[in-house]
Amino acid sequence: MVQGVLYLCPTPLGNLEDVTLRVLRVLREADKIAAEDTRHTRKLLSHYEIHTPLVSYHEHNKKEKTAVLINWLQNGQTIALVSDAGTPAISDPGEELVQAAIAGNIPVVSLPGPTALITALTASGLPVSPFAFYGFLPPRGKEKKGLLAKILAEDKTVVFYEAPHRLQKTLADLKEHDSNRQVVIARELTKMHEEYHRGTVAAMADYFAAVPPRGECTVILAAAPQTEQPPVDAEALAAELLAKGLSTGEAAREVARLTGLSRNEVYQKIIKNK
Repeated sequence: MVQGVLYLCPTPLGNLEDVTLRVLRVLREADKIAAEDTRHTRKLLSHYEIHTPLVSYHEHNKKEKTAVLINWLQNGQTIALVSDAGTPAISDPGEELVQAAIAGNIPVVSLPGPTALITALTASGLPVSPFAFYGFLPPRGKEKKGLLAKILAEDKTVVFYEAPHRLQKTLADLKEHDSNRQVVIARELTKMHEEYHRGTVAAMADYFAAVPPRGECTVILAAAPQTEQPPVDAEALAAELLAKGLSTGEAAREVARLTGLSRNEVYQKIIKNK
């Protein structure tokens, strides 16, 4: 039996010109397109005169639809998976379907294309490497409070999504803990009213309290400030390690690891001080 192929097809965040030629070809050639919202996807297909049959695949039917899609794939059909905007499986349905396809030895091909987190991060002006992505935050309660604490402690740039009606509360929560942290709010990416707001958490909290946001927001938060560690006294550390019974070579290796000095340099210092 010939296996089908599951294609993950990124779709435009807003501007229809952002779809790739390869994605358009796959959407045309697939047996079916599994869409988060068929009405939304139909606008894209209509724009590019694509007439492939649509089936719904979203958060509320993914359990039963996954089995249906896997059956079609096992019977040789090609399925193109799309979300409303961006790359499937990134804060959108698709992760479970990919796992099921892999478990069934069905080929999964992820096509490159739009994703809000990379678009916003690269234009934020904050360090892009390393970064942590948290998707959508829990709407409220202890779960959200705990996650915000974890985010604020990250030693890298953090990206997460937030609904417009929850952004003000999230910024207010962040302001309580670190009002001076730099943050960038990107909204309406690739659309006519795309904008980036940059500043401290306090400034952004005050701004959006006065100007309620519209459209899904991507939040890019600067890494937690790192406390400077006092410099390590290499010679004192070496003496301490030698006193514990380590050989000259072992002590040199450990001091080099802890200080960043070259092992040979540390070794020569130990010999000189003996």
